[in-house]
Amino acid sequence: MSPGLRDRVYIVTGSSKGFGLAIARRLVEQGARVGIIGRNQETVDDTVAQIGIEHSHGAACDVGSSEQVREVFAKLKSHFGRLDGLVNNAGLAAPNSVENLVESEVVAQVQTNFLGTVFCCQAAISLLRGGDNPRIVNISSASAWHDDEMSHLSIYASTKAAVERFSRDLRLELQHDQIGVTCVRPGGAMTNFSDGWNSDALAGALEAWRDAGAYLDMGMEPEDVADAVCYSLAQRAGVAVDLLEVRPNRLISKSIF
Repeated sequence: MSPGLRDRVYIVTGSSKGFGLAIARRLVEQGARVGIIGRNQETVDDTVAQIGIEHSHGAACDVGSSEQVREVFAKLKSHFGRLDGLVNNAGLAAPNSVENLVESEVVAQVQTNFLGTVFCCQAAISLLRGGDNPRIVNISSASAWHDDEMSHLSIYASTKAAVERFSRDLRLELQHDQIGVTCVRPGGAMTNFSDGWNSDALAGALEAWRDAGAYLDMGMEPEDVADAVCYSLAQRAGVAVDLLEVRPNRLISKSIF
C-alpha cells in the first residue's frame, strides 16, 4: 500500500470498465476512496457495489457536458468531504477510414475524448486548489504518436494527441497552484474497449492493420496502466511526471485475430 495514496480521494471518469475500473480498484487497494463516473447509472451502481460502498461513491455523467461535470464533481467532493485528484479516463473510439467517417461518430469522439478531458479539468481546478499535493492524470493512447497501433483510428488518435498537448500546457498553467498534471500514454491492453464497434468498419480496420505488419505489441493488462497512474499520483509535492508511456514488451502474431 502506498502511503502517498492512503485516505485520499480521487475521481476517475469512465471507471465502470477497462482501464478506468482497474484504476479505481487499484486506488482502493492503496487505501484511497474513489468517485466513480460513467454514462449509465445502473453500471455505475454495479461498479460501486463491486468496489465497496465504503470505498466509493458513483454518479452518472456525460463528460462532454460541462454543466453535468461541474454538478457531479461538486456533489462528489461534498460526499467525501475532500478531493485530492482527478483521473480523466473516459474515452471512446469508432474505427473507420477517413473516406467513410460518420459525422456523429467523429463528433462523439471529439466531445468525449478531448472536450470531456478539458471540461473535467476545468471543473476540478477550483476543487483541488489549496489541497494537499493535488493531482490530475489524463489518459492518452499510444495511437496518438505510434503508427503500429490499430488502423483506421485517425479521429481517436487525433483526440488523444490533443489531450497530450493540452496536458502539457495545463501542467505549466497550474504550477503556481501546485497542482501536478501527468499524461499517461498506454499501449495495447486486453480490455473490452472495442465492444459496440461497427462490425463492417472494424473488419476494414483489421484488414488494414494486418497489412501493416505481421506482429503487434500485446500482453499488457489494465492493471499495468493502473499501476502507472498510481505511481504518478503518489509523487511527492513539487514533483510531477510529465508524460509516462506504458507499452507491452511482447510480440504476438496478428494471425490470431
